[in-house]
Amino acid sequence: MECWSVGVMDMNGSLRKILVINIAFALLVIHSSVAAEKMTVYVVNFPLQYFAERIGGEHVNVVFPAPADVDPAYWMPDMPTIAAYQQADLILLNGAGYARWVNRVTLPRFRMANTSAGFKDRYIETAEILTHSHGSEGKHAHESLAFTTWIDFNLAARQAKAIAEALSRKKPDLRDIFQKNYAALEQDLMALDRTIKHMVSKDRARPLVVSHPVYDYFARRYGLNIKSIHWEPDEIPTHEQMMALNRILKEHPAKWMIWEGKPMKQSVGGLKAIGIDSLVFDPCGNTPDQGDFLSVMRQNFDNLKLAFKKD
Repeated sequence: MECWSVGVMDMNGSLRKILVINIAFALLVIHSSVAAEKMTVYVVNFPLQYFAERIGGEHVNVVFPAPADVDPAYWMPDMPTIAAYQQADLILLNGAGYARWVNRVTLPRFRMANTSAGFKDRYIETAEILTHSHGSEGKHAHESLAFTTWIDFNLAARQAKAIAEALSRKKPDLRDIFQKNYAALEQDLMALDRTIKHMVSKDRARPLVVSHPVYDYFARRYGLNIKSIHWEPDEIPTHEQMMALNRILKEHPAKWMIWEGKPMKQSVGGLKAIGIDSLVFDPCGNTPDQGDFLSVMRQNFDNLKLAFKKD
């Protein structure tokens, strides 16, 4: 009888051990499954897509649904696309008034991260509101708050850091991976920052004209002496636009025009005739035809070097 009792106790003890092991294994499987499941991250522009993919790596599925032929700052997504944003695990916003459609729809606030919220005090208020139209987007206005924050590469690094923190809040177990990936991205961005600062420092007073009012943060960070006009790369400037440019040049004798996209040959020729050369510095708000954000910015730097060569 005593032996039978001991045998039952041993058997019960073994069963308990097996049960504990099975539960622990099940929890491990569930934990691993959750950790391995990719987060769906929706973004409002291409820079945020690039940053999120660099930081999140294989742990994220980043979606930037804007068509290639629109300016994402003024794009209005359709209802199915808005519904997809609403279902995302994380929504990354640029802030500074970018993607105004966000304020017109209902998005889950606990899933949104404004990547520039940490430097709201650095937002730039512009002097005037300009309204114009081009392409299929119709009329839009460049409002008093500048929003192309990411072409100040120091601010871009801060936006990337905000993304790393947002991803870490969603997946705390992956924080070390996200932080490591962010550190590599930050290094790339700040290398660009230092390179451009060094180049521009040789001649900060050099007058430049930019074809679109999207270079405010870039000009402030790197000390560029710019005047903005409002020309489109895919449109030939009118007589009135040329006259307005000539008036600017009387007090701001620029020898270079910086375009946000490749200008038409007629535009380049017209500028050349009055002593102005053209170069492209693409803000890269939308997906580039080739390359990625970093390669586009490095090409921008190579293009900008032309304007800072000694006359």
